Amino acid sequence: MGMLSYLNLSEEEWHKRIEKAFSMLENCRVCPHNCGVNRLKGEKGVCNTGRYAVVDCYFPHLGEERPIRGYKGSGTVFFSNCNLKCVYCQNYQISQLGEGREVDEEQLADMFLNLQRMGCHNINLVTPSHVVPQIIKAIYVAVRKGLRIPIVYNTSSFDSLESLRLLEGIVDIYLADIKYSDNQMGRKYSKVKNYFDVAKEAIKEMYRQVGSLVIDERGIAVRGLLVRHLVLPNNIAGTKECMDFIRSLDSRIAVNVMSQYYPAYKAFEYPELSRRITKEEHIQALKESQGLKLILD
Repeated sequence: MGMLSYLNLSEEEWHKRIEKAFSMLENCRVCPHNCGVNRLKGEKGVCNTGRYAVVDCYFPHLGEERPIRGYKGSGTVFFSNCNLKCVYCQNYQISQLGEGREVDEEQLADMFLNLQRMGCHNINLVTPSHVVPQIIKAIYVAVRKGLRIPIVYNTSSFDSLESLRLLEGIVDIYLADIKYSDNQMGRKYSKVKNYFDVAKEAIKEMYRQVGSLVIDERGIAVRGLLVRHLVLPNNIAGTKECMDFIRSLDSRIAVNVMSQYYPAYKAFEYPELSRRITKEEHIQALKESQGLKLILD
């Protein structure tokens, strides 16, 4: 394994990052919603999360892409609540209903260390965009206690640039969704008005920080960007335009074009989302991603 980015940060730099991150909670601007609530006092905005992160579960996950899961699993931490409100969310009990328990940064750090002891190849932070300050402090605590595996930031890409820049030199791998190529689709199905605009800038920033995916001799990712795109029925996601954007950044960017959509949560309230995708829709999506580095599992 190559040098982990976070081992290069000085004590002074860690403290500066933590202080800056927690200041963002006071008049919350951690994510692009910019709710302005004082989360340090327990107030809650769109993400329904106050001072402390809420975690539903953590475990070695063998369902991620091969370079992420490796052969011992990805050390996945599922954060509850989400700054998107996707009507078809397959994890809605966690993301929308808020199942889980509040944890402080010491407890979160211990989760990371437990996953490392289990042999996981990385720490995989799922739905992290609204708890970046808590994550940064927990990583700092865990590093001081011996954390030595890469950090994966597993995101919807509805991230603020300010938060992402605080993660530079801490996160080694970005696992980023690109959900829609049309802001109107984001508004209708995920309840945010400017998804594509925000996601494009966020993915550009992630790519600037870590570049294309780097895989070691074991076939396991050690650094870089992997972009996910869930194909939706009736071309709701705008696959071609999403792939064109990724291609415009760098054709070497790794992409997983996912076909596993099924109607969940409130999807049946939307007839256009109330079915799985067809084989033809999947084949068309793969054609539209030609020229990119496809990760197929």
